[in-house]
Amino acid sequence: MRLAQMLRVDHAGELAAVQIYRGQRAVLGASRGHEALNAQLTRMEEHEARHLARFDTLLNETRTRPTLLAPVWRAAAFALGAGTALLGEKAAHVCTEAVESVIEVHYAEQIAELEGQDAVLAAELSGFRDDELAHKQEAIDSGSHQAPGGALLAAVIRAGCRAAIKITERV
Repeated sequence: MRLAQMLRVDHAGELAAVQIYRGQRAVLGASRGHEALNAQLTRMEEHEARHLARFDTLLNETRTRPTLLAPVWRAAAFALGAGTALLGEKAAHVCTEAVESVIEVHYAEQIAELEGQDAVLAAELSGFRDDELAHKQEAIDSGSHQAPGGALLAAVIRAGCRAAIKITERV
């Protein structure tokens, strides 16, 4: 039961991460002067897509259903990505840092729980967490702390992520 819960949440989280980057790229990707940002967002989206593909496989192998809220999370995540991008490049980085801050803790808790039960999965999640930490650091290095109103925006995004995790554990 707990493994199914973990996989369902992680799958939903990676699905949402892909959509956040797609939303950000939809707004900023084609803008003149944002070529480096577009390359960064594309690369991070590719990392998330690899994680998502692995969770797709794990859901199939364990016969675990994905969250019933996947369509909601997909739309909400795209809107979050596009919305923060509309606020500007630094706000998009606030979004990345905020999401990855929650995911960092989430994965760390799962890794600790799995270490005695499934060392292989714990190691995989550690690798995913390392990617997320790199994304967080890139966001910081790119100016997330310089965004006007960034602290409030980050707090709202972190609260939303934590709520989505709790909901997805059950639905």
